[in-house]
Amino acid sequence: MNPEQNKNFREIYFAGGCFWGVEEYFSRIPGVQDCVSGYANGYGANPSYEDVCSGMTGFAETVLVRYNPDIVTLRILTEQYFKIIDPLSLNRQGNDIGSQYRTGIFYTDEKDTVTLRTVMDTVQKGLPAPMAVELAPLNHFYPAESYHQDYLKVNPNGYCHIHFNTLDDLTVGSDGKVRVRLSEAALKEKLTVEQYEVTQNSATERPFTGQYYDNHEPGLYVDIVTGEPLFVSSDQFDSGCGWPSFTKPVDSSAVTELTDTSHGMKRVEIRSREGDSHLGHVFPDGPLEKGGLRYCINSASLRFIPKDKMESEGYGAYLSQVIISPSSSQTD
Repeated sequence: MNPEQNKNFREIYFAGGCFWGVEEYFSRIPGVQDCVSGYANGYGANPSYEDVCSGMTGFAETVLVRYNPDIVTLRILTEQYFKIIDPLSLNRQGNDIGSQYRTGIFYTDEKDTVTLRTVMDTVQKGLPAPMAVELAPLNHFYPAESYHQDYLKVNPNGYCHIHFNTLDDLTVGSDGKVRVRLSEAALKEKLTVEQYEVTQNSATERPFTGQYYDNHEPGLYVDIVTGEPLFVSSDQFDSGCGWPSFTKPVDSSAVTELTDTSHGMKRVEIRSREGDSHLGHVFPDGPLEKGGLRYCINSASLRFIPKDKMESEGYGAYLSQVIISPSSSQTD
């Protein structure tokens, strides 16, 4: 891989008990370019496996996951991480006991904490007690000895404390991007008829009928299917078209664009990145001072979370992006 290609990859570090299984699990996710077993966030330099097992170094068995964000998102990787750990267990995963087996997520880019905290807060909502998962910047990481690398590939019958069946929760779209897989039955149970037709069959709700086309309350809009953050009220404006309109998504990677030639027109379709839900279209007739774009979105594709409920709903990390001011772009 040349340096230009390598610049496109990002890194996150997951501690989830014995690193053999964690490494193998993430190596099977499309878009993950490499996984390295190692020791993170302890004291001293270049610890050996024996040093770490002594419990005196403070290092945690950790897996460096290097991934292509154009194929798989940090949010998906983090959601999958929580499917292979017991988030309530302190210094223990499976049969492995000791501080070196503690759970944690270590990051190198502070910007990643918005996604990481959102996933963690969402998971916490469903737990009966505070989780024992550490979230911290990466201080040190030392690759483990060579015999630990790709251990389960070399020893397919070797010890592993996790199961791999939750990898079936992911699917790869025709564009090569990893997405969350939901069965048709689960979707129909979760969604109304209109929400299903819009998100899954690219239908369009009638103008001025949607729940949010004239919403002026501050808050966050998420994908009705997956809960992925999509738009904030600070970027919403009244375009007069009869559908919720936004000048931009909450993050440039939150949506994907596709060419749509249906109905004898050539338009740019907008879909959610992780759930692949049809959202609407983007047009170049938005407010010039806000970039000139109009994201015209179906209310049926969205769930709105009022600002005063974002913290309790697990989206507190996005509160700083919800700006309330007289100059807010709620009007065109």
